[in-house]
Formats: sequence, structure tokens, C-alpha cells
Amino acid sequence: MKNLFGRSWLIAVFIFLYIPIVTLVVYSFNDSRLSTVWTGFTFKWYVDAAHDRELIDGLIISLKLAFMSGILSVIFGTFTAFVLVRYGRFKGRTLLSSMANAPLVMPDVIVGISLLLMLVALQKWLGFPERGIPTILLGHALIGTSFATVVIISRLREIDRRLEEAAMDLGCKPFQVFMLVTLPLIASALVSAFLLTFTLSFDDVVVAAFLSGPGSTTLPLVIFSRARLGLDPSINAVATIIIVVVSIGVIASSLYQLRSQKRRQREISEAYGQSSRS
Repeated sequence: MKNLFGRSWLIAVFIFLYIPIVTLVVYSFNDSRLSTVWTGFTFKWYVDAAHDRELIDGLIISLKLAFMSGILSVIFGTFTAFVLVRYGRFKGRTLLSSMANAPLVMPDVIVGISLLLMLVALQKWLGFPERGIPTILLGHALIGTSFATVVIISRLREIDRRLEEAAMDLGCKPFQVFMLVTLPLIASALVSAFLLTFTLSFDDVVVAAFLSGPGSTTLPLVIFSRARLGLDPSINAVATIIIVVVSIGVIASSLYQLRSQKRRQREISEAYGQSSRS
């Protein structure tokens, strides 16, 4: 009964999560403009999406913002996590930790309004910056840094400090220890933090709505603005393409991690075998 309940619950969760996505993919091939009426199979919405400059420009802007936000979030998150984990207690540590975690629990609308007010004041006093891609990037990096810090902190706390101490005993300087020992050990956390912050930036609507300007409309803002007038099936086509690309990336990453784990286990087995023979 326990196994039956567990499998039934698992199936129900998968249905709840993926039926909407499957429905979106199916109706991206629907010949009708109405999302609830199936009239035939067609690829015309993909052709329309390929010639829709507003959608393409929004997608390009979203990808650029997500990539830059992911990079900045990982860099700032790594520094913040390293300071919080490696330097123990110091004056201002509690304040730094609180400020790093604040965006995690603060509503996006509050972050967006506060950044907008700050930018309006700066523009009034200094004459810059104009709202656009840089201001959206600022907001996304602010939020992403908090998420990246949490991910990297969890990995740093698992690292055996004796590995770093051994490298220093062998003559490595602190920067060399970080680059040659610490960085490879937290590489998986850095990749995870980048993917997480990339997704958060690409998916954001609220902060981008407050901080965007002329020529900086992201794809979620384009979709949101069109939703008020009725969604075009070309939106389904764009979403399907994104789903396919993400699925390929997830599968490739899973296969790479599986191969890396098998190779690591094989190397450990060979090392144990050599040590036992010696």
C-alpha cells in the first residue's frame, strides 16, 4: 500500500507539473488562433515567430540580461560566500549576512520600487543613469547575488579545510589555494548558481517592468503586454523552442555529470588498487 501510494502521488505530481507544458507544446502546432479549439496541424506559428521582430528582440535582450546577470551574481555571490564562511566572526558580519539574504524574502515589487526610486533620484541629481538594460541588470544582479550566495555557501561548508591547509603547507599562496584547490571544488556550485540566476533573470517580469526603458523590453514583458489583448499562438511556438533547448541542456548536463561520477569512481578504485598492491 505504501509503494502504491508513493507511485500514485509521484504520478499525480508529474501530471500536475508537466501537463500544462505538454498542452502548450501541442497547441503551438494548432492551426487556429484560439488556444482552446483544435482545427489542424501546422507550423505557421513558428514561421510567424521567426519573423516577429518584437519577440526576437525581446528574446535576445532577455538572453543577454540573463547571461550577464548570471555571471555577475556568481562573482559577487562567490566573494560574499567566501567572506562569510572563511573569515569567521568579524565586525559587520551579521549585517552583511542579513543584507545578502534580504532579497530572498523581500517581494520583487518592493525591490523594483526601491530601485526605481533610487534611480530616479540619481538621475535627478547626476543626470544618469537612464532606465534600460543596465538598470534591469542591476536589479537582476541584486536578486541573483542572494541566491548565488546561498548555493555557494552550502558547498563551501562541505569542503574539507585540510585540503586548503595542505596546499598552503606545500608553498601555495592564498590566491593560488583559491584558484587551484577551492575553485575546482566549488565548480559544481558555481554552475548551479549560474543556472539558477540565469533562469531567475530570464523569467523576471516585476523588476524588469519597473526598471525597463525604451528599447529594453524583455521577452516576459512582451508576453505580458500581449496577454492583455489575447495571446498569439506564436508565443506558444517561442515557448516550445525554449522548452526544447532547455530540455536538451538538462539531458546533456545529466549525462555529463553521470559520466564524470563514473570516471571519478573508476579513478578512486584504481588508486585504491595501486595502494593495496604497493
